[in-house]
Amino acid sequence: MGKMVKGLTLSAVASSIVMAQGYRIPEQSLNSMALSAAYVAHTTGADTAYANPANMSFMNAEKSYVEGGITLAHLPSNVYTLMDPYSGESEVEDLPIPYFHYVSKAIGDFRWGVSMTVPGGLTKRWETQPQQSFAEEFTLKIIELSPSVSYKIADNFSIGGGLRLIYSEGVVKSSGQVSRDMEGDTFEFGYNLAMTYKPTSDINLAVTYRSNIDLNEEGTAKLYSGSTLVYDGDASVEVPLPAGLNLAISKTWQETFTLEFNYERVFWSEYETLDFEYGGANIGGLTPYFDSPQARNWEDTNTFRLGATIVLDKITMMMGFAIDETAAPVETLGFELPDSDGKVFSMGFRYQQTENLSWGAAFLYDSKESLSIPVGVNENPVLANGGGFSGGGAYLTTIGLAYEY
Repeated sequence: MGKMVKGLTLSAVASSIVMAQGYRIPEQSLNSMALSAAYVAHTTGADTAYANPANMSFMNAEKSYVEGGITLAHLPSNVYTLMDPYSGESEVEDLPIPYFHYVSKAIGDFRWGVSMTVPGGLTKRWETQPQQSFAEEFTLKIIELSPSVSYKIADNFSIGGGLRLIYSEGVVKSSGQVSRDMEGDTFEFGYNLAMTYKPTSDINLAVTYRSNIDLNEEGTAKLYSGSTLVYDGDASVEVPLPAGLNLAISKTWQETFTLEFNYERVFWSEYETLDFEYGGANIGGLTPYFDSPQARNWEDTNTFRLGATIVLDKITMMMGFAIDETAAPVETLGFELPDSDGKVFSMGFRYQQTENLSWGAAFLYDSKESLSIPVGVNENPVLANGGGFSGGGAYLTTIGLAYEY
């Protein structure tokens, strides 16, 4: 029994923060949501400042662009099935995700923009044991401010880049014979780069890159043995927010129909181990539970995206599809984010209300495959018995408003 408790606690503490930090939301605007994030080579609005700042050079030089909106994320419960008393079901979560983008008028061959987005985040709660020993609650918020600039080298070639200013905060709780209650936050910095080349007027080739950012979460932790408070003090952990590379191509026919293909590589292999620190304090008998480095060994992932845009009189119709891989090997999968490979389906529209004002809505469904865990493969003392996950995924609904002036 002691071995089981130790294994439960180690896995819970070691996994909760990082798995949720890895929860990315690439769709950061109405168009991006409607196109399953196949929105890098052919971008047209204020969200260009985030999706591909190099494309700001090709927008109307005499206009400024602004866009804002909100995404409502509905996360169905994850179901773990093994046998009683191990089977369980997570809580359903509903999260609001706002965004804002701005692109200025051109200043010679230069142009600047700024975006405020929520590029990741998660709330996962289990109210049943043994899942509660891993993730009674995990809530993570990430806000990113991204100022960017573009420079037009030629009429068909532009480069861009900017800064990533990130603030995140989170709460991690687990309850069992050994428990923890942690809070932390951090400010971090990174950068993004972009390039667009137009070999012809109807074809765009684009490359974007977002840098890896090491998130050094610092805060406080309370550690318990039963109901006895053993430690109440500083806590920290450093985890990677991985780099991402996008290669995209778009083709437009008669300024009406556009097809874009996007390949994204996310460098999750940066996440090899996880090690919590407690300000140099000796946490006594809880050391083997809370203060042992954990191997994670995540893998780089590939995502393939396809988006189609049809421009009619006053309505622009969009649809998208993507094939997505999970980064977490089955050996280190946990209850905090029981992720699996998935497929993404999306659609949306934008209505041109006036010459300068447009609005619209988009819907995206992220379908996750059921996952079966062989006996003896996973290091988690519960999942080592096998079983499987089903459900999960996400339903995202976005409404947005854009204005040009």
